[in-house]
Amino acid sequence: MDYDIEIRFQKLKAHLEEKYGEGMDVQAILFLIGVNELGIGYKNFTKAEKTDLFHIAICTLLEPYGYYEFEGRDPENWPHFKLNKLLPALEHREQQHLLKEAMLDYFVQNDYYTEENV
Repeated sequence: MDYDIEIRFQKLKAHLEEKYGEGMDVQAILFLIGVNELGIGYKNFTKAEKTDLFHIAICTLLEPYGYYEFEGRDPENWPHFKLNKLLPALEHREQQHLLKEAMLDYFVQNDYYTEENV
């Protein structure tokens, strides 16, 4: 694992925990991104909706890598993506690395987080 990404991710995690409370692991951050991308704010989501939020987050994070393409929103305003290319087979550690790197890019590029002296 790239230690630079892990150190940067831990700083992002600490920043998010200041705002949203303890326990901001990869799953919690994916949920946060999904809710943000849905754009309706927080509500009590059903189990199926939570699964959809994780899917939205992963598609959003992997879109810049060319894996997904945003297609538009349905009548309920949920975003939809199409798969452009299959992800390569990755070990768990490699998946985590890719997601953490993509999360860092997402928060920085959307001006939700600024990295200083990284």
